[in-house]
Amino acid sequence: MIDIDRIRADTPAASRLAYLHNAGAALMPTAVVAAMKQHIDLESEIGGYAAADREADRLDAVYGSVARLLNAAPDEIALVENATVAWQMAFYALAFREGDRILTAEAEYAANYVAFLQVARRTGAIIDIVPSDATGELDVRALERMIDARVKLIAITWVPTNGGLVNPAAAIGKIARAHGIPYLLDACQAVGQMEVDVEAIRCDMLSATGRKFLRGPRGTGFLYVRGPLLQRLEPPMIDHFAAPWVARDEYRLRDDARRFETWENNYAARLGLGAAVDYALDIGLGPIEQRCRMLADRLRAGLASIRGVEIRDLGRTPGAIVSFTMEEHDADAIVRSAAAAGITIGASDPASTRIDAEIRALPPVVRASPHCYNTEAEIDRLIDHLTGLARR
Repeated sequence: MIDIDRIRADTPAASRLAYLHNAGAALMPTAVVAAMKQHIDLESEIGGYAAADREADRLDAVYGSVARLLNAAPDEIALVENATVAWQMAFYALAFREGDRILTAEAEYAANYVAFLQVARRTGAIIDIVPSDATGELDVRALERMIDARVKLIAITWVPTNGGLVNPAAAIGKIARAHGIPYLLDACQAVGQMEVDVEAIRCDMLSATGRKFLRGPRGTGFLYVRGPLLQRLEPPMIDHFAAPWVARDEYRLRDDARRFETWENNYAARLGLGAAVDYALDIGLGPIEQRCRMLADRLRAGLASIRGVEIRDLGRTPGAIVSFTMEEHDADAIVRSAAAAGITIGASDPASTRIDAEIRALPPVVRASPHCYNTEAEIDRLIDHLTGLARR
């Protein structure tokens, strides 16, 4: 069970906003804000280097917190500026040659796909899109049929940015592991709204952000790299933290995932990330996932009764991103009208998931994404607001 009163008390803005934009940037708990402010105060009092030295144990503990969140080992975790940097450090550490194949999904995120295009242009690698099944999820049987000796990477987005689809990450991992193919999972929208177990998923690399459902600060993210693969990857860029300069003509990569980091970083934000992870773990990702799904399902049920609204979510068991369109109302106008009523939601442009958008002829969609601190009454406020718009 979730103590909703305690969680809302830890989220002061929840008292004045119906905040349903957690797929963009969630409201941080007071513990996260306090961790960051305290470190900034300490830096102002004794300087940045001394503050980092004094808080070294707490800073190092963030790796352990993220590892517990993912069921990984601390030395398999790198802390970086955002999910895109995390994903890029993993992807660009892989070597591709002409004819190598990259398998991805229809709903792949734009930042990832343009990286595929760049590598394909540079090396002659081939991007192959695994089709979706009748539910809209990646078709694992089609994936199995597409495997051959030229496949060098399977890279998918677990929960796309443009809706509630949850791709079958563990089923994909089973296939990847059976064929010895590296598997890169973009978990940017998954971490924080659902349980994530890298051992059960069998991914080799996973990237995520702090700012979304995890409720951490902006400018934070992390990368998981499975130990056996880690030792075979050289980051695309290094500095003397990632690879100490051990002789005039020699550097030596670190043995752990911190080889994907650089020496300088935002320590206050890093402590905020650790506080966000600890906060989520204290509540429990299982209960968080159950509540997020319950609220999202309530919203979908309400939207289904509104004239002119079309729910755009795919998949057998959609997650906590609810996407929809409304006849005669564009997405940005709906977002603005909701904001005027004290309800925060967002929108997703077709360019963020171009292949999926083109296949389904999607316009910009409205995106409402509840979290565990939201209430049923806030969901109903949005439903009532949209019902009023439909009557105008």
